[in-house]
Amino acid sequence: MTALTSRNQLIVGIVLAALLAATRSHHFAGLHHLPDASWAVFFLAGVYLRRTWVFPALLAGAAASDFIAITWGGVSSFCVSPAYALLLPAYGALWLAGRKYAQHHANRIATLVPLVLAVCGGAALCELLSSGGFYFFSGRYAEPTLAEFGLRLVKYFPAYLGTLALYVGCAAVVHAVLVGVTERSTPANQP
Repeated sequence: MTALTSRNQLIVGIVLAALLAATRSHHFAGLHHLPDASWAVFFLAGVYLRRTWVFPALLAGAAASDFIAITWGGVSSFCVSPAYALLLPAYGALWLAGRKYAQHHANRIATLVPLVLAVCGGAALCELLSSGGFYFFSGRYAEPTLAEFGLRLVKYFPAYLGTLALYVGCAAVVHAVLVGVTERSTPANQP
């Protein structure tokens, strides 16, 4: 993928941070029907944002959002456990999947194949780390088993993958429109 200008990366970064803050765990009452965009934010940040400091900054933003929601927003702290630390490698899997996809991106329809592979691969690893970590290491389940985890995976993963696909699909449409507008406004003899 052609690297975005610093200005465009800043815009994308602000949009992604705002999306994370607005949708994470339904912390804002007016947005309670908007699905959590955390997975998509980390994947898309990997695709579009070249600076590596953005990853820990987004992690801090997610943790701060959770802290604020629990401390002042009345949101349950059920998900905060020793397994919470596994969100770092889980979100890292999405970030790295986005970075890997960015290496293969081209403004062609054929780029959808590596996009789907990156989204599905990153999401599967993220789910195994985040949900698996919570199930086995949170202390919330008395006798965790692989069989029960498998059933939970089949029950919950499709919805998480669908939400990720929705946000990434929207981003792909916006990207295609912006690339089309830019290509039409650039004279043919300019690079």
